[in-house]
Amino acid sequence: MADRKAEQRDRHDQVDEAREPEQRPADPPMQAPVEGPEPQPISARSRRGLDWLVFFVADIQTGFGPFVAVFLTTQKWTQVDIGLVLTIGGLVSLVGQIPLGALLDRVRSVRAAAAVSLVVIAVSAFAFAAWPLFPVVLASRVFHAAASCVLGLALVSLSVRLARAGHISERLGRNAAFASAGTGIAAAVMGAAGYYLSSHAVFFLAAALVLPALFALSSIRPEEISASAIAAAPREGDGNLIAGVFTLARNRPLVIFALCVMLFHLANAAMLPLAASMLTMRSSEAATVMVAAAMVVPQFTVTVLSPFVGRFAQRWGRRPLLLLGFGALFVRGVLFAMVTDPEILVMIQILDGISAAVLGVLVPLIIVDVAQASGHFNLAQGTIGCAMGIGAAISTTLAGFAADNFGSYAAFEMLAAIAGVGFLTVLLVMPETRSRA
Repeated sequence: MADRKAEQRDRHDQVDEAREPEQRPADPPMQAPVEGPEPQPISARSRRGLDWLVFFVADIQTGFGPFVAVFLTTQKWTQVDIGLVLTIGGLVSLVGQIPLGALLDRVRSVRAAAAVSLVVIAVSAFAFAAWPLFPVVLASRVFHAAASCVLGLALVSLSVRLARAGHISERLGRNAAFASAGTGIAAAVMGAAGYYLSSHAVFFLAAALVLPALFALSSIRPEEISASAIAAAPREGDGNLIAGVFTLARNRPLVIFALCVMLFHLANAAMLPLAASMLTMRSSEAATVMVAAAMVVPQFTVTVLSPFVGRFAQRWGRRPLLLLGFGALFVRGVLFAMVTDPEILVMIQILDGISAAVLGVLVPLIIVDVAQASGHFNLAQGTIGCAMGIGAAISTTLAGFAADNFGSYAAFEMLAAIAGVGFLTVLLVMPETRSRA
């Protein structure tokens, strides 16, 4: 009898052991994954390749800045023709971002799109310097503007794809630091090349820098790009431009953010040109040095601060740093309206570096927050870029009108007031977009 009871107990124990996995309680929350399966680690080679890609792209794009007007002036172009070429290039950059962003959402390889864009920019730079004829220059500016749109969007897309989970903000901060360093170094090197060699040398150098940029791009492993979360984002509708625009128009945080960045650039774009004009009127001999210093100081500030902005954006959230960026812009406008000493005006440009570091990191980061899962990430980038371009384009005209009719100090006060409106918009309307996970 005792043996039979022991045998029954053994059977019950075996049944309980068989059922144990089904009845066992769930693991503690801290051990359970919160964002799906752990992604494969990104190799150091791909991360370094992206670093140098951002650096060399900034070098290349610096050649198409103020050096364009200088080069065309040395070729005896009229100011009307120079202005026409620059305006058409600016319009392509402004209008092309939205359709090109939608196109980039549909391509199979963002890496290949970036490579094609780099080659187009190299050809444009070479043709621009070799044959400074109006049709060639106009065509090169159009192709360069379109390729730059695609390349800028592709860099952010690659950065998001190569960022480890929870470290996107740090990756974007690192991008901003490398881009700022590249811009500052390229400006000095290209300025020296133009002074000691010829104005043609700037654009030949820009074309040559495409080679190390392509080498850096080739260091990024394709399998690590395609394995990212953004590559598998679901698409809504049929994925065409119209459907994408309507999808993003219903994205309230994205629409509010577009308004905020438009206000920022409406207040910011005209401040340095207006300050440069004031410096020139007061001291034409020292104006060139002062303006150069006013451009270098923000670049250095951005290089130093951007990595910290990336880290703090993840710890504190996006809104506090956005408020810091708009607050620095507001204070800068007020100080420009009050200060007359050229040296102090240059020091005020540190505030420009603070704002640039904040916006340089947070613009792509907030787009990731609010549009990554929509299937229209690059279209969202293009939309925000278009809003930034509209604000910047209106800013210079509006500030020029105010300065001519009411004086430069009144123009700075107006720009500061616009920055204040942007600050209040972020404070009262803009939601926090950082994921609670």
